[in-house]
Amino acid sequence: MPKRFLRIPAFLTACLLGFTGCGASMAPSQITAAVYPEMAAYPNEQEFIDPVSGVFDDEGFSAVYDAWRNDRQALRNQPEGYTDGTAVFTRLTAEAFLTGTDKNAAVSPLNVYLALGMLTEVTDGESREQLLNLLQADSMETLRNRAGSLWNANYSRDGALTSVLASSLWLDEDLSYKPEPLEKLANVYHASAFQGQMGDPAYDAMLREWINEQTGGLLEEAAGNLAMTPETILALATTVYYQAKWDKEFQEENNTERIFHTPAGDVTHTFMHQTDVYGTYYWSENFSAVARRLEEGGQMWFVLPDEGVSTDTVLTDDSLYNLLDPTYECEDQKTLRVNQYIPKFDISSDADLINGLQTLGVTDVFDMAEADFSPLTDLPAAISQVKHAVRVAIDEEGVTAAAFTAMMMMGAARPPQEEMDFILDRPFVFAITGTDGVVLFMGVVNQP
Repeated sequence: MPKRFLRIPAFLTACLLGFTGCGASMAPSQITAAVYPEMAAYPNEQEFIDPVSGVFDDEGFSAVYDAWRNDRQALRNQPEGYTDGTAVFTRLTAEAFLTGTDKNAAVSPLNVYLALGMLTEVTDGESREQLLNLLQADSMETLRNRAGSLWNANYSRDGALTSVLASSLWLDEDLSYKPEPLEKLANVYHASAFQGQMGDPAYDAMLREWINEQTGGLLEEAAGNLAMTPETILALATTVYYQAKWDKEFQEENNTERIFHTPAGDVTHTFMHQTDVYGTYYWSENFSAVARRLEEGGQMWFVLPDEGVSTDTVLTDDSLYNLLDPTYECEDQKTLRVNQYIPKFDISSDADLINGLQTLGVTDVFDMAEADFSPLTDLPAAISQVKHAVRVAIDEEGVTAAAFTAMMMMGAARPPQEEMDFILDRPFVFAITGTDGVVLFMGVVNQP
């Protein structure tokens, strides 16, 4: 029997796992459809104003608002401790995948976490143990409970905040597989399942269409390069699409042209500007930072290294991860008026995660002689490629971001003043956190 290989590509926040097989052609089809949580829509106040009298229907608005709030709270009300281990995982992935480059780079720790969590369901033995160790989970039960809670707490499709998580499995039509792990993936990760002939252009088109639909077409170019070969036996894909407005939007007329000091030289760039933003300014030995709130979402952190300090130094600094930990009480902070100058940017990042994952202790799944995928199939298999691509854009209105992880089987600051300028005019670090404080996206902007 020929050996089977896994090839793993990644864009957006999507994870793709692929195996290999061959057989007679059949039209690709959907086997099961994911069931997503019901969410009441965020009420539009204008719809409750009588067009003739101008009277506001407070009772009607309150009923709709209460339904929306109850649905949202039901998803966010997760068991205590469900974020345990995510802060450590965020640091490990940031250090492994964001350092050592003078280019723009980004990662979605949540997406990679969920992608690797899905991978554990089709592994066993030492292959599974290595993944559990990286995911900071002591058992599959712990991981499933944690992953399910993270999924629910960070899912929103209510018109106020878009934070859409999706997963799918793409099976070869001739693959003889065991159903138990697929059932777990459907229950924990809300995964849809499809079946078709690997290498068939129609099946590839179906996969790309699914990814583009789940990510708002934000990574259409990256998804367009994705294809399953005739040797693929299984592909597993997960996506994250995020969109939120600033709590206080920037005004385009306040934009200014300023110099940004890139590693390759100075460039003139458009900066969004707000004066007298009343908020908290943070500082440490190597950086200063501010956070901007997002409507009905979390917040976006902007972390500026001190003069002469690299982003790599910041990304390996305990103070950064303390700051991103919602349970940590930072002493080096002060509330004041900050004049913010933030460059507009739209950055993309596409990286192969294999070397980083091997450095982090996940090795067996890439080795045909050591990999154990027995929960899913008795075929010899190994993963040959893990790619992760992310796109993050900010403008006057807010933040839009997406990520895709894909696997295929065959990833001294100055003291604050009462009023100060915060100018991101040199390479900086950013992080976007959800309502529960979990880091959704993190990156380095060397060239806005």
